[in-house]
Amino acid sequence: MAESTKIQEPIGGIMEGVTEALNADAVEALAGGEPVWLAERRREAWSAYERTPLPTTRLEEWRYTDLRRKLKLDSLRRGEWAERTFDRSGAPERLVQAMDADRAASGHLVEFDGAVAHVDLLEELAAKGVTLTPLRKAISEQGELLESLLATEALPASAGKFQALNAALWTDGVLLHVPRGVRLELPVRVTRWFSAESAGAAHFSRTLIIAEEGSQVSYVDEVLSDDLPAQTLISSAVEVFARPSAQVQYVSLQRLGRGAFHLSQQRTLAERDSTLDTLNVSLGASTARLDLNARLLGPGANSDMLGLYFGDEDQHFDHNTSQDHVAPHANSDLLYKGALDGDARAVFRGIIKVHPGAQQTDAYQTNRNLLLSEEARADSLPNLEIEADDVRCSHGATVGQLDQDSLFYLMSRGMPRSVAERLVVMGFLGEVLSRLPLGGVVEKISGIVEEKLHG
Repeated sequence: MAESTKIQEPIGGIMEGVTEALNADAVEALAGGEPVWLAERRREAWSAYERTPLPTTRLEEWRYTDLRRKLKLDSLRRGEWAERTFDRSGAPERLVQAMDADRAASGHLVEFDGAVAHVDLLEELAAKGVTLTPLRKAISEQGELLESLLATEALPASAGKFQALNAALWTDGVLLHVPRGVRLELPVRVTRWFSAESAGAAHFSRTLIIAEEGSQVSYVDEVLSDDLPAQTLISSAVEVFARPSAQVQYVSLQRLGRGAFHLSQQRTLAERDSTLDTLNVSLGASTARLDLNARLLGPGANSDMLGLYFGDEDQHFDHNTSQDHVAPHANSDLLYKGALDGDARAVFRGIIKVHPGAQQTDAYQTNRNLLLSEEARADSLPNLEIEADDVRCSHGATVGQLDQDSLFYLMSRGMPRSVAERLVVMGFLGEVLSRLPLGGVVEKISGIVEEKLHG
């Protein structure tokens, strides 16, 4: 179903965002040697980027994130792709620790400074036709599949300015294709590292996940870095297709250091009787923006959309979500919870949209925020847009301080205040993690949050 696009009057010129590094020449450098269909798709995406104004705070979806203050496009160079190999013995300590904290997996993929450096997949899964491969490699090996699905139905360049920029300038990424009826009992684990050498650049990657009819897969994407000496843009575009009766879990764990501007654009498409659940965890970066759209395209489709964030100092998290009910008899349930300390700020903007004819939709949306300091701030804007008359839809939001009764109860039993506060925060956030009991993920995230609580 085609989506309408609102044309906004440009502020500061229609070519805003075109810089010495991010320009048509950069697109041509990538397009050279690529198949005609991909080269043309890049050029069309760049044209859409040029035509689309840079979002401003006059737009509802960007009201609380001022890009002119938060993102300095003019100062960024383009992240260049370079062939990489992964040597565990010489890898950064934090990267190795992150990988060691993972449990068993169906396959692993390691990306270093925007280039895939390592891939492995269980032999029995490869024998069943499962594909886990770098996107650059897939151009020649899975060209027909990419031509039909990459930046087309899910995240086309017309979806927005930054979606167009990613479609024009991506350099690498991941293709995961699970054939019909194949079930992966262990998750696919992806670890993406950005080094100090990557600082000051704009990096663009894409992930394409296709779960064919009756298949099952879990995908865990962890992106991390140390603090970066200059602002660094890390743009990720994620397209997930759950075919009829498929079961898909997608987890994003963002642990970037200060200096990173993380821009994640995700679109999930759930067909008849499929389950497509997502969990987005934001703990790092100076600024993190998530645009998540879940489209329920067939009767019986179900999507649980979970989010957890914990910010301190001057971190800024912006979540923009939509539950797009196209078909009747489909369900979605969103729960985003966050804790904020210091001068941190969080924005949640969500909409449940029920299209005409999507009768017996069952959709819920909840955002809860816990403020741990007087300076922290949260803005929550849940919305409903319903064009059917036989539905069950609701939304709710809260912003509150620590529960003093709970603190008093714990402290009255001899527990120091700092320990009591950590327990209350973990209990508050734990509801999200309990909804997606994926092997090793809950324990890992809980440990990371506890580390952050300890400072």
